[in-house]
Amino acid sequence: MPVVDVKGGSVVPERAAGGMEHPRRMQDELREQNERFSAAVENMSHGLCMFDADERMIICNGNYINIFRLDAKVIRPGIRFVDILRHSVDIGVASQSAEELYAIRKPYIDQAKPSTYEETLSDGRIINISHRPLALGGWVSIYEDITEKRRAEQDLKEQHRRFDAALANMSQGLLMYDADGKMIVRNRRFLELYNVTAEDFPLGTTHRNALERLLELGIYMKIDVDSEVAKTEACLAAAKTHSAYRHLTDGRTVLVTRRPMSGGGWVVTFDDVTERRRTEERMTHLAHHDTLTGLPNRSMFRERLDLALEDAAAKPLAIFSLDLDRFKAVNDTWGHPAGDWLLRSVAERLRHCVRNETDIVARFGGDEFVVMQFHFKGIGDAEKLAKRIVEAIAKPFRDKSRDMHVGISMGIAVFPDDGRDADTLLKNADTALYRAKSEGRNLYRFFEPGMDAVVQARRALEVDLEAALPRQEFDLHFQPIMNITSGEITGAEALMRWHSPGRGTVAPDDFIPVAEETGLIVPLGEWALRKACAEAASWPPGLRIAVNVSAVQLKSNGFARGVISALAFSGVPAGRLELEITETVLMDESKAVLKTLRQLRELGIRIALDDFGTGYSSLGYLRRFPVDKIKIDRSFIRDMGNRDTAAIVRTIIGLGAELGIVVTAEGVETEAQLDMLRDNGCVEAQGYLIGVPSKPADIQRLLESRATRSQTG
Repeated sequence: MPVVDVKGGSVVPERAAGGMEHPRRMQDELREQNERFSAAVENMSHGLCMFDADERMIICNGNYINIFRLDAKVIRPGIRFVDILRHSVDIGVASQSAEELYAIRKPYIDQAKPSTYEETLSDGRIINISHRPLALGGWVSIYEDITEKRRAEQDLKEQHRRFDAALANMSQGLLMYDADGKMIVRNRRFLELYNVTAEDFPLGTTHRNALERLLELGIYMKIDVDSEVAKTEACLAAAKTHSAYRHLTDGRTVLVTRRPMSGGGWVVTFDDVTERRRTEERMTHLAHHDTLTGLPNRSMFRERLDLALEDAAAKPLAIFSLDLDRFKAVNDTWGHPAGDWLLRSVAERLRHCVRNETDIVARFGGDEFVVMQFHFKGIGDAEKLAKRIVEAIAKPFRDKSRDMHVGISMGIAVFPDDGRDADTLLKNADTALYRAKSEGRNLYRFFEPGMDAVVQARRALEVDLEAALPRQEFDLHFQPIMNITSGEITGAEALMRWHSPGRGTVAPDDFIPVAEETGLIVPLGEWALRKACAEAASWPPGLRIAVNVSAVQLKSNGFARGVISALAFSGVPAGRLELEITETVLMDESKAVLKTLRQLRELGIRIALDDFGTGYSSLGYLRRFPVDKIKIDRSFIRDMGNRDTAAIVRTIIGLGAELGIVVTAEGVETEAQLDMLRDNGCVEAQGYLIGVPSKPADIQRLLESRATRSQTG
């Protein structure tokens, strides 16, 4: 058959073409095939080495040389396999002798079967070797450095191990759902929390099925499954976390939190918050109720009053401000326990006097009560209630075969005639109360616009108070504070006293509120701080001085400078000064106030929260601003014989211990109270049992004598 000349295209005889062109073409094709084969071998990502039946190398690529760090001048075609092994030993790459390595390879060579095995080099690298026999004898091996792959696998195993350990030891239950809404992870704590088995909630369970199963098992109270599924889908769509409380049929409460995952699906955590919720409920009740009588306190009453007045079409109502007559005589005659019993009895009678379930009876403090009368149709309704109260309280209170006789005075303000806001109504009810007391007590009086005598008396008090500081009518008394465990005095609280030439000794409860409302508390507080630090400078080293600070002072410009100045002039170290604030200081969450407190605390000055739990939600403030000390209000200590109150005191002490906050009990008057506080781990005590408020010279002698006894003992 004729062959076409590739160059000229002319036809030549077949013999001539076969005799000259055919061998050349075959040589060219063979060369091209060899070139293509070499290029393919050289560009492989893995190492390759081929051996003949005599175990001599036919070909290898650069990756093979690089993987084993071999010398390309030594590793030439024709070199024996065992010599390659010896070379790898000589250059320190092999981790075994050439004989040992050859002994490992020999079975694979002899069997002439495909096989795969791994070799670990001296530098720790791991090489995967794939051995494949050739049809005419010999073999080809493919070499892959799998060190990083093995390391990644080990890292993944370690991650899985840690993940499994974390899941197994979590305090929370956990479920994980994939993007299709099927359960892919479930930890042991979830099963323990709900007291169920893995068979109850197998992997692959959907969210809906899980909720339905919890209902079937009687674990959840009735819930709307469709609504819960819809909420979850909405949270996933919005990429938002959602939390909800689940109330179990056994009385426990579980906080369920759903968190979307970036790759789709979501994680659900389950936290048993039963005790925490109970504590919060106790503290919330404490924040809104009077511990002695169980009545709503000032805070709760004010909330209800504000709520009642919010509506533009609010219905008429009456506010009664009540104050017991001759209560002080009961306390002085029979003591505080009898007085407390009387207050509880009065509260009970007041409850029975209000006939409408919506009416509110509250205790504002001391012997001061307030009533809010709803469904008020006229003055006649208020008069009927006032008369019932007067008659009920006028009856003797019999306790332990003794009769206590008290009366009650009332002032009444009516919405909207006597005021359209809470402050005005309460103020006008108080004004009417003062009129009732001044006219003979055991009476009730309605507010009248002409009742300005009280306002005039208040103004007179303000004038006298304003002149009292320049006239040096104030002094400080000091009440010691004791460490309950050691019995040592740790410091003292400075208490302000006003000795007015015209009024006599004015109680702090009478002039401090006026000073705060008029702003006079700022210069008065600055004087008290300087005076207290100056006195403390002469005390034995280490004893702290506690000074009360009002919200008005903290909001004034230059308060922090005044504190620093008082310390500098007295030479008292910052760590010895305690500033006592009440919860009202933190109520408005003023950024300026919190900033000032933090600045002072950073200087080493200690911050104490006084009258803890008497009117507001203290736990919230402790989360937002950490304090160094909380002082349990004297009303709790006085009522520690009551089981519920004792439980509250224990809770506060435990809270302080948990947060690392010193707890001081105020108003400790008996050894029994001190013993109970000591048994429950309270750190400090303050009260008449420890020491009465004393003049500077007297407290100086007390502190020095205690210090001397401590040194000699």
